[in-house]
Amino acid sequence: MKLHFDPSLCVRATSKFSTCTKCVDAVPEHLSIVEHLPAFAKATGVEAAACIGACPTEAFGLSNFSVTEFFFTFLESKVRLISSKVNVPCLSLLSVEHLISLALASNEPITLDLYSYEKETHLFEVIENRIEEANFVLSSFSGKQLETNLDAVPLVEKNESEQKSSRRDFFASASLKGALKHKKVFDEAVEAEELHHFEIDASMISKIKDKHLPDKRKILFTALKRAEYPETFEILPEEEINFISQKFIDEKCTNCQICYRICPTGALSSNGKFSLINFDAMLCVKCHLCHDACEPDAIHLQPGFEIKEFFESHQRTLATFDVRRCNECGNYFTYEGGEQSCPRCSVEEEEAIFLHENAKQMRGES
Repeated sequence: MKLHFDPSLCVRATSKFSTCTKCVDAVPEHLSIVEHLPAFAKATGVEAAACIGACPTEAFGLSNFSVTEFFFTFLESKVRLISSKVNVPCLSLLSVEHLISLALASNEPITLDLYSYEKETHLFEVIENRIEEANFVLSSFSGKQLETNLDAVPLVEKNESEQKSSRRDFFASASLKGALKHKKVFDEAVEAEELHHFEIDASMISKIKDKHLPDKRKILFTALKRAEYPETFEILPEEEINFISQKFIDEKCTNCQICYRICPTGALSSNGKFSLINFDAMLCVKCHLCHDACEPDAIHLQPGFEIKEFFESHQRTLATFDVRRCNECGNYFTYEGGEQSCPRCSVEEEEAIFLHENAKQMRGES
């Protein structure tokens, strides 16, 4: 299995202002940022699976394995254990949304096999944190929880004879004869470790402009329909949830239109006259791109996330503007008082006046 990356889905490809590093933060030993895009060795595979579960827009994938297909196949089976030894290459492939959806969609409790992972490692911490976040969100509106088998089976280490055998195999393969025999394998391994970095070409530009809602969010929509309607709705701290948010816009907004034009999922939108900014929390993947690109820093995260959005999602208007037609060119613009002239026409008029006055001075006219 090899790691695949689609630059057209990456928020860093959408804007040079993006500061998203969720993939690198998940597997810092395998991924890096090169020329503003993620880069990794050509042979990188399941060892970097955590970046797949971390990416908000599903730009990463693993060959020969689909998390979406696994979700439905697993629910159809009678097995309720998710393990890297049984049915999934690595638990880190699963995002918080996948975990919440699995818990909601299953009639029986689901157990996650953490026995295969060494404690006090970065990968173990990533997986454990996702399970904790999923259970935290679930506890706010559901009685279902994900379970682990952390304390069920003690760790088993290789016995001394196995260790000696491994050392003998190593030294045998390290002999001159072994080195010549496996030179081709060695050369292929060297090539595989070459850095695989990506560039944006013309063919990707149109794809970047498309709005794309990740499959994991569609799955969450479906799973929430099976959840019981809560009697009360809790508000969770914004910093405790990494996959969704609610926002507000302050008076510094200039209606430059950047935020909803670059939003990868369409969570931010406007109308035909560009006279307002709408926001749908259930389409937000918390990639932070709109915040990164907002020059006046006018868009902010709401301190708490309302669980009510899961059950009564609706589009909110975050900002409205007085939009009028320019008396000169006829285009719509955000009116802020004075003459009804758009900024472009106003600049052109100022330049024309300046050139006219400068010409008069050169001719010696008063």
